[in-house]
Amino acid sequence: DAANKYLQHGGGIAGQMVRRGGEIIQEESNKLSPIKTGEAVITSAGILPARFVIHAVGPKMGEGTEDEKLYNAIKNSLNIANERNLKAIAIPAISTGIFGYPAERCAKVMKKAVYDFLKTKTTLEKIIVCLYEDWKYKIFLKEFT
Repeated sequence: DAANKYLQHGGGIAGQMVRRGGEIIQEESNKLSPIKTGEAVITSAGILPARFVIHAVGPKMGEGTEDEKLYNAIKNSLNIANERNLKAIAIPAISTGIFGYPAERCAKVMKKAVYDFLKTKTTLEKIIVCLYEDWKYKIFLKEFT
């Protein structure tokens, strides 16, 4: 889940997760916030068809060291999934919405973070990149193939 540092899930993907999964996601998030850009935390998934939601805070364009912060957000999400012995994780194009991070850069950083992570021993069998716009899908497909 692409989140803000206060883990207030009002809009975007985060807001949809709370609306569909239930207020328990927001209540658990409130106990964990605030977190820094590049960090990730885990909550239950409420009534979503998943066991957990991993909330990662990506960078806003213009704040500096954006690539490093995005890399850390993705890598920390993968590490949390691995620590929980999860078999699969779905990751959106973090920061490419209202935070203004270019999709092309996000695809490159995500590829590096995922490939670096896969060099370690992991329980993850499937890493899914969730993309909701066709134009972003094309960018990520080109980068990952």
